[in-house]
Amino acid sequence: MKDPRIKKVAKNLVRYSTSVKKGHNVLIEFKDRWPLPLVHALIDEIKSVGARAFVTYNDTQLQRKSLQAADDEWFDIMKEIDLLRMKKMQAFIAINGRDNSYELADVPPENMKKYMEKYAKPVHFEQRVKHTNWCILAFPNPSYAQASSMSTEAFEDFYFNVCSLDYAKMDKAMDPLKKLMDKTDKVHIKGPGRTDLKFSIKGINAVKCAGKYNVPDGEVFTAPVKDSVNGVIEYNTPTVYHGTKFDKVILTFKKGKIVKIEGSNVEKLEHIFNTDEGARFVGEFAIGVNPYITKPMVDILFDEKICGSIHFTPGATYDECDNGNRSAIHWDLVMIQTPEYGGGEIYFDDVLIRKDGQFVLKELKPLNPENLK
Repeated sequence: MKDPRIKKVAKNLVRYSTSVKKGHNVLIEFKDRWPLPLVHALIDEIKSVGARAFVTYNDTQLQRKSLQAADDEWFDIMKEIDLLRMKKMQAFIAINGRDNSYELADVPPENMKKYMEKYAKPVHFEQRVKHTNWCILAFPNPSYAQASSMSTEAFEDFYFNVCSLDYAKMDKAMDPLKKLMDKTDKVHIKGPGRTDLKFSIKGINAVKCAGKYNVPDGEVFTAPVKDSVNGVIEYNTPTVYHGTKFDKVILTFKKGKIVKIEGSNVEKLEHIFNTDEGARFVGEFAIGVNPYITKPMVDILFDEKICGSIHFTPGATYDECDNGNRSAIHWDLVMIQTPEYGGGEIYFDDVLIRKDGQFVLKELKPLNPENLK
């Protein structure tokens, strides 16, 4: 029997998140086998609005084999094929099934660098992000449940609660935070460990994320003035990047640039941050507010939305808040500031706006978790 909640998610994705219209071409890209029920529902929903669905299946074990064997010409051909297809699309929906988060761990670092520079950058960062209505989401399975320390059934319930959140209500509650960020100059972040970070966001637009680009969603993001970042940030959320898990990353900034890297697997960290010149500068600063996501799952789609978190992202910036930084990477690294994770404070122009994960300004309190559920 089909889970009726899947049909509801499909409807929200097509009609709200990507705003599919009659005549549109929609590319559905799904990873591993778990999202198949949602893919079926998406095809039906896309057809119902008079649009066309195109489907790509990506098995991560086969992706690993392909990337291990790839030469320069392989990357060039894949880019040419997929870029042509992406240019034909008005919407893009990606669904991660996540059989194994670490499947790409033994792909040679030089091949991952080529994948980002020669394929992901032109196809996704430059075409898909800029020229389609896109949304990325996960699909519940035992792997996600295990990462959350939940039973599979309990995780499914959690997932559908998150996906069915009243994002229109969240969007409205974000208005005062966006307005405040738009007029802020100085930001000061204090938090767990050695975190003491200062930067400017003056003149850079803030963007609300309430179910349009990601599901789950719940963040307001901008970017720091490129050369304004100084200090240290100690990320306290484990992360997986290109198949490698990093338990702690500590970055020291001077005049916007990462000048010191500490943490687990420093050699791989250095390789990532040496991808290109822009990899050592920050392209995004975001504040997470999703009330249902309270602890790390080692999946950035969920973790960057953790209520009481921030993410401070080395690499490429977005057009909506362009600080001039260009890179083949965009690595959302997360720091949680709730009491359970060490607490912390955010100041805008020397005024405290959030303490230990809770907004303290009256106009921002609707974004606290008890008011969003």
